[in-house]
Amino acid sequence: SSSRYLLCASGDFVKMYSVATEETLRLMGGHADLVTGIQLNPHNHMQLYSSSLDGSIKLWDFMDGIPIKTFTVGSKLLALYALASSEDSVFVIIPKSGERDTFQLVSVKLTKAAGQDVEAKELSVVLDGVDVSPKHIAFGREGEYVASVRKVNLQVYFFKQKQLNRFSLSATKTKGGNNHFTCIACHPTEDCIATGHADGKIRLWRNFYHKKEYTFSTLHWHHDTVMDLAFSMEGTSLLSGGVESVLVLWHNESDCQKDFLPRLGSAIEYISMSSDGALCCTLHTDNRITIINSNLRFSKSIQGLIKSPGVKTGLVVDPRTKALVLNGEPGHLQFYCLQSDQQLFSLDIVQRQYIHQAGLNQADLVKVAFSAQGKWLATVEEREEVTDPELQLKLWFYDEETQSFKLNTRINTPHEDHITDLCFRDMDELEDDSLVLVTTGRDCVFKVWVMVEDTDPEAQQSVNWSCDFVGSYHNYQATNCCFSEDGSLLAVSFEETVTVWDSVTWDLKCTFCHPPGKIRNICFGRLTCSKYLIGATDHGFLCCWNLLSCALEWSAHLNVLVLQPDPLSEHIAAVSWLSKESSLFVFKPNEPLPVYIQRNLCKEKIQLAAFVPRDKPETIGSEKYLWLRRSQLFFLTDAQELMTLSMKSLEERLTPSSKQLAVEESLPVTPFSLLLGKHRHQQSQEDIDLGKLVVWNKHEEDSPAVKELLHTPAHVLPSASFLCPIFINSLLISKEDKSAEEVADEVEMESERTEDDSDEERDVTEMEQEDTSPLELLGEMTCKLSKSQEKELRKIRKMDYSWMSAF
Repeated sequence: SSSRYLLCASGDFVKMYSVATEETLRLMGGHADLVTGIQLNPHNHMQLYSSSLDGSIKLWDFMDGIPIKTFTVGSKLLALYALASSEDSVFVIIPKSGERDTFQLVSVKLTKAAGQDVEAKELSVVLDGVDVSPKHIAFGREGEYVASVRKVNLQVYFFKQKQLNRFSLSATKTKGGNNHFTCIACHPTEDCIATGHADGKIRLWRNFYHKKEYTFSTLHWHHDTVMDLAFSMEGTSLLSGGVESVLVLWHNESDCQKDFLPRLGSAIEYISMSSDGALCCTLHTDNRITIINSNLRFSKSIQGLIKSPGVKTGLVVDPRTKALVLNGEPGHLQFYCLQSDQQLFSLDIVQRQYIHQAGLNQADLVKVAFSAQGKWLATVEEREEVTDPELQLKLWFYDEETQSFKLNTRINTPHEDHITDLCFRDMDELEDDSLVLVTTGRDCVFKVWVMVEDTDPEAQQSVNWSCDFVGSYHNYQATNCCFSEDGSLLAVSFEETVTVWDSVTWDLKCTFCHPPGKIRNICFGRLTCSKYLIGATDHGFLCCWNLLSCALEWSAHLNVLVLQPDPLSEHIAAVSWLSKESSLFVFKPNEPLPVYIQRNLCKEKIQLAAFVPRDKPETIGSEKYLWLRRSQLFFLTDAQELMTLSMKSLEERLTPSSKQLAVEESLPVTPFSLLLGKHRHQQSQEDIDLGKLVVWNKHEEDSPAVKELLHTPAHVLPSASFLCPIFINSLLISKEDKSAEEVADEVEMESERTEDDSDEERDVTEMEQEDTSPLELLGEMTCKLSKSQEKELRKIRKMDYSWMSAF
């Protein structure tokens, strides 16, 4: 059924979701740049075309998640269209050569030549001067004509007649309307074109075969820009969406007959209909897909990482779920699961209705921190006022029954000015006395908050939070704070100075300074490096101080924007910004040289970073990446793109389910399947317990030929003559790659012949040697060796171990 799966372009990948479960079934990768368009193959609905800025078009078997063919066009492809009437060609938007910001709609002939990678250089221009947006071009009535809009101009090209008609609207109207085109859709069976406009109007064009006798009618409900339009499969209704977050269903092209689906959360960017007409889906500006039934009822929602106007909270990891926590919808915290690439849930922090109107000063979430076990959550919200900022500090307690956070304490105006940082003391949370929260502010103080018992008998909470200590240093603004790993020390930066305080008595222990420049980031070393304190200044210095000697251990000239320690190792990641590129440096505070350097990590400025603990340590062969064994490092750029470092190839990074049929994902879980899975798990566990050694060939495992043979369906496999040489070559092992064991085996085989010739002499010699050793004699008494074991023992004794003396 065509409504069982939902396909969408996501970055460099194409994702396939299950409509029933909302799970990601496939992650199809292979493009080297942004995927700009996807279209089902009109002649085979089990296949998919995708276009990319890398200049290629790929044909996929999306049920198996594998590419069938790659067509290299050469130019950047900005949009893709596929028609049933065009058997061997597709339409794409490309930049016009030699002209800036000018684009063309061209037809690309897809050659049927053998091989998986072929060139498609046969292009023919259909329309010139088109807009770059895919929403500005539509094909009508089974591909008889194509319509394009740009600014206030509409042009229609008829393929059979090779006729081009152009229509224009006035740029402005006397009543303040804006006639600029924003989107276009064509009726599937009739000669009717629907266009959306910047003033919220929808125009229905007819009789556009004639340049002067054309007509149009107007539909108007949206108060702002119409973002997208889509006709139903039969053409009896029209769907429209815009910034109002309302999906409008127009019946029979009438202004009087319309239905609404309101409160969809955010502005609607795209609307798509399923081929059977049973479902439609809307893509929203907050990176969410909403699946809607044909009767305009909400069905499912697939929420990705929400792009908020500014991530002020930073990237924080929830200790309970290992989800990334950051700003989501206005006033909300989003908990984003990295494994499923979906939002787990959203927590309303501000608890006020957000008004979508520019220029209003509304409460915003700016800071967040979790306690070590995720039992407590601290949030800071603020609202800009003309005189003084409105601040609130909230403490949330995790309720096991409801599996969510409940508000415990609300503190109005915790500081006189903006709060710059906050952190919990990472100690055993079983004792509430050890749980401490520290906040720093521009009011030149830091405050210590502790839990106290609520003496009010009518209070709903048994404990609440109150201020226990206020500290300052020479009336400087407090900018950063962090606790040492054992919680015994607190470091607070005051502009150019770092102060270290005893977390029990709150006495000032020592101060560090490295002028010029204010302290931008600070963090303590961990594990074996816990005696070091690291700081970065806004004048481009990275400093390491020794807490035992109270002296500067080392400093480096580096413009560090992000300083992030790994909670499970001694490693610290520093991200610098220099010459319009971001670079990564990973180091241990006790070593002078970085353990890893990645220059030109990305062209965007990296704003935030976070180490996310792995479920189990990764097996890493290269010593260069050992710092990624227990945690994975994620970055967030200024463009709000979430990035990570990976040591695996593209095929290994794809989801494990991509190697299974999509049909298996939607099968119900039966008692037999559960029993079979349990039996397989027990069998594998028994194999491990018995100590069975599984030996595999690394070259075979990594061989693309083996993977292609095992995971490619037979009906799309190349010929055996093509695969055979690749497969045979993949099984060959280079002599240069011989391991030490292989060399030792060869030495053993060469000496075996001489050993057999002198077995009797060796037997006598070995017996004499055994008689001279009391320990070996004791071994002979307790366990008699077989002949084969004695032979192996003789080989080991004969080996030369003199090389070990060098160590």
